[in-house]
Amino acid sequence: MKKYTNIKDISNLKETIKDAILLKNDPYEFSELGKNKTLVMLFFNSSLRTRLSTEKAAKNLGMDVMILNVNDAWNLEFEDGTIMNVDTSEHIKEAAQVISQYADVIAVRAFPGLVDKEKDQAEFIMNSFVKYATAPLVNMESATAHPLQALTDAITISELSNKAKPKVVLSWAPHPKALPHAVANSFVEMMQNMDVDLTVTHPEGYELSTEITKNTPINHNQEAALKDADFVYVKNWSSYNDYGKILSQDKDWMMTSEKLDNAKFMHCLPVRRNVVVEDAVLDGDNSVVIQQANNRTFAAQIVLKQILENL
Repeated sequence: MKKYTNIKDISNLKETIKDAILLKNDPYEFSELGKNKTLVMLFFNSSLRTRLSTEKAAKNLGMDVMILNVNDAWNLEFEDGTIMNVDTSEHIKEAAQVISQYADVIAVRAFPGLVDKEKDQAEFIMNSFVKYATAPLVNMESATAHPLQALTDAITISELSNKAKPKVVLSWAPHPKALPHAVANSFVEMMQNMDVDLTVTHPEGYELSTEITKNTPINHNQEAALKDADFVYVKNWSSYNDYGKILSQDKDWMMTSEKLDNAKFMHCLPVRRNVVVEDAVLDGDNSVVIQQANNRTFAAQIVLKQILENL
């Protein structure tokens, strides 16, 4: 692996998942691999799990880690040919090249604005680093994708599944804020590359991009979609067609114990209790969100390991 900006960068998914699970037995087995190597983590948006798990993963491999909260310090300029006489003082052309001199691997996290669909779809921040950085890149969530989370989810399902082809349902849930499509996008793409029976359920108007869902079944009847599910992944996202808008906050779409039945409950966290999911589910025996969060470390670690092996 030379970079990890989307899940297509994984050359052998089954082998990668297997190796990630093996890392849990001895996280420090490859602690010499990252010796004298530096990971620079750039956050254009805040993070809890992604920040801590990726830093831990890097340190498990013996890497040094430097962290920069970019938007807390200054605004980078990303547009070509702009006259920088307002509030931006450094251009991505110089910044990416300079950071590449300090880093062996660069990890970037940047959310969408959810206003300009074309700009968000162009992944202007992530792709600017792809264009100008000379060090390998890791996507810690971008405008349209969260490949580290998707790999985490694949690891979790692989660990817990007792069926050759489990039924996996991605269910929309209500939320008071407009949220990105990145987690849902990458989860769907990842599941399409696994041997699972995938269904997506959401209210009308919350369709994801057809370039993402492709031939994946979509069901607007949540209860019908959840029937006989083995894993239920619950996530909110804003409208894609009516871009970034909240069209509904239908409380009937909140996940409950009755709906979940015997399925495993998954969520990327953080989660709003008794809005997205009721307490009884989140605190119940079928919730695997804590194990899922722990797997964030090993998803990041297997990605960094494969990149380091190709330096």
